[in-house]
Amino acid sequence: MSFNGKYQLESQENFEPFMKALGLPDELIQKGKDLKSISEIEENGDNYKVTVTTGSKVITNSFTIGKETELQNITGEKMKGVVNREGGKLKVSLKGIESVTEMVDANTIVNTMTVGDIVYKRISKRM
Repeated sequence: MSFNGKYQLESQENFEPFMKALGLPDELIQKGKDLKSISEIEENGDNYKVTVTTGSKVITNSFTIGKETELQNITGEKMKGVVNREGGKLKVSLKGIESVTEMVDANTIVNTMTVGDIVYKRISKRM
């Protein structure tokens, strides 16, 4: 299944504990918890461009499956990582954060990020 398309965040679980575990201040957590981000994914073979817009904040990551690249994480920090495709899932580990993104049906993407024992789940629907 292709990831191509635009998706809007529909629901999320464990946003606040996850962001606290990453060290974000409570003020930013409260501001961000109700924002509905929009993710735009362009997939061309093994090459991807992912743009996530949350309010006025935009994070764009471009990567090729299996090749090291610089990626910006959810807090905006830049770091090196390798995105791998396992079955229909995209997986990457960035500085202790394990991220798995998968299409659960033709219109729904689920992104799960884990740090320690905290699992942050984001469900987005195709627009």
